[in-house]
Formats: sequence, structure tokens, C-alpha cells
Amino acid sequence: MKLIYAIVQNKDAGRLSKKFNENNVRATKLASTGGFLSEGNTTFIIGVQDEKVDSVLELIKDCSQKRQEFVNPVVNSHAGEFTQPLEITVGGAIVFVTPVDEFKRF
Repeated sequence: MKLIYAIVQNKDAGRLSKKFNENNVRATKLASTGGFLSEGNTTFIIGVQDEKVDSVLELIKDCSQKRQEFVNPVVNSHAGEFTQPLEITVGGAIVFVTPVDEFKRF
């Protein structure tokens, strides 16, 4: 058995949650914050049998799209320093797959 932690942008979380439901994947959903922009994320925690790991990872990959966004870097307005917006890549997913030594349901 494996435990999958998948961190995705909130923009992708609804679609991924729906895909999990359609494919009978049980997941715990947590709100989280982080990344370069400190924007809202969703962390899914999923326990699956070893043979289902690849199919769950494929669902995550299909629903977690990378995209380009523009951000304004911090500027020193008192010194009159202004910079151009930066284009950065956001989205995608960060996924950890860990072994489970023991599983119990009470």
C-alpha cells in the first residue's frame, strides 16, 4: 500500500476531486498555502494499493495544468524603483508517494 500526497493549485482542485470521485479514488482534501506566490493550494492525501498508484498519478497529471502568469515583483516605491512584471510558470502538481507499513480502519 502507498500513501500519495498531491499538492495542486486551487484552480485545479475541483476538477481533480471530480475525477477522483468518477474513478472511485478516496481522497482527503486539505487547504494549504505555499509556493513562490504563496497562493492557495489544495493537498490531497490518498491511500491506494500498489497496483493503483500509476492510474492515480495519471489522474493527477491530467488535471494539474501548468500555466504562465505575470507577477509584479516587490519594488521600492520610495526610491522610485519600478520593475517590469515577470512571467512565471505556475500550476502543475507536487506529488509524494510513500510506503505504508500498516493500515487500519476503525
